[in-house]
Amino acid sequence: MSESGRPALDAVVVGAGPNGLAAALTLVQAGLSVRVYEAADEPGGGCRTGALTLPGFLHDVCSAVHPLAASSAFFSAFDPASHGVRLLQPEIAFAHPLEGGRAAAAYRSMDRTVTELRPGGASWLRTIGPYVRRVDAILPTALSPLRRVPPRAALGFLAAGALPASVFARRLRGPEARALFAGVAAHTMRPLSAPLTAGVGALLGVLAHTSGWPVVEGGSQRLTDALAKAVVSAGGTIETGRRIASMGELPRSRVTLFDLAPTQVAEIAGDALPSSYTRALRRFRHGPGVCKVDWALAGPVPWTADVCRQAGTVHVGGTFAQVASAEAEVAAGRHPEAPFVLVAQPSVVDPSRAPAGKHALWGYCHVPNGSDVDMTDRIEAQIERFAPGFRDLILARSVITAVGEQVRHPNYIGGDINGGAATLTQTLFRPTVRWNNYRTPVAGLYLCSASTPPGGGVHGMCGYYAARSALRHEFSGRLGSAVG
Repeated sequence: MSESGRPALDAVVVGAGPNGLAAALTLVQAGLSVRVYEAADEPGGGCRTGALTLPGFLHDVCSAVHPLAASSAFFSAFDPASHGVRLLQPEIAFAHPLEGGRAAAAYRSMDRTVTELRPGGASWLRTIGPYVRRVDAILPTALSPLRRVPPRAALGFLAAGALPASVFARRLRGPEARALFAGVAAHTMRPLSAPLTAGVGALLGVLAHTSGWPVVEGGSQRLTDALAKAVVSAGGTIETGRRIASMGELPRSRVTLFDLAPTQVAEIAGDALPSSYTRALRRFRHGPGVCKVDWALAGPVPWTADVCRQAGTVHVGGTFAQVASAEAEVAAGRHPEAPFVLVAQPSVVDPSRAPAGKHALWGYCHVPNGSDVDMTDRIEAQIERFAPGFRDLILARSVITAVGEQVRHPNYIGGDINGGAATLTQTLFRPTVRWNNYRTPVAGLYLCSASTPPGGGVHGMCGYYAARSALRHEFSGRLGSAVG
């Protein structure tokens, strides 16, 4: 406490993932005194980089490809380039191999995508093209709490996006175009027959042709390091290696924001929260987990299809039906024999990730929440299916199961890297059914993790909106000086 009896700090943020740092930066730029506590030895959460295999190889521990960091309102205002962070753009945002050496690819250029995507290029243009032209209205709406009447230009996208991917994909012609869409829709970690899977797929497809799917030169850690440095430069403080177990461990402040999973907030806040709200937090549903493998390779992945060798991201799983089947297996609580595998190969555009001539590769598949099954053999078999000789290039690997993900990142409950199941209810109201999902029933306590709108991804918008809400309700008159 200060000598006047007032709290010594305006705001405390618990958790220094991208959302916690976004909240802290928004508050400190509004003139508030802010302190951030992080349990790990460095900030960043899942947006970090480490030497997981061999010396000289840099691996992103979770987030590796950043379409939302290249496009969200928070990061547009932050301007990573002005902080020395380079976003490197692969010529091909994502590719999807099929049997017989065929593949589909989403280039930055829509025209080239349409030309190369035979026979479904025209249908891709008809289906995704209109949203590309309206991206300036669609993106802010998709990355918002959805509490305002959306602009007219976004209404068509919202209606189509509410559909299951399996229904939306009927607009596409040919197995290549349908498979290309299956890969992006599967990022929802939901069955492709579930509502809203079309929206995620369409949005990621749009971003491929607009802001792109970049990787951070030198590793994702550089992005969060830049955020942390900006917080400190603006007057905030960050304490790492400080795991908070109860409210009593925090200094007095006007507001506290939690970049934590709902169950963690319930444990820390304890009796400070109404019992009904605590029960609601504990009922929050988490989605599937992931089993992730990082590889140090002696050379580039020998994809049979050349376009896969140029892509920053490769979606491995075969046809739309095969991807849908794998994701349905996970939703049913089973481990698919032929899983959908999401592969990131940053070395395609960032040679700093590995020694000369060698490559760092990253891949994961979805598994039931809380799984302790090592899926390495099945993941590698899927890659080998479309890149014969892949296993011969492996110099070393690092494997982490879904259970291990939660140990390494306590926010990833059961290995859920998206901060919660992307159901219809939890898209509109997460983590509980409240109009303002950032405010708790207790004055001064706020949530700002990926378990709040708009959900998972490195975009900073959960933290940004939570901070804006705190400024509006706890610090009237300060809102106008915040970022954005």
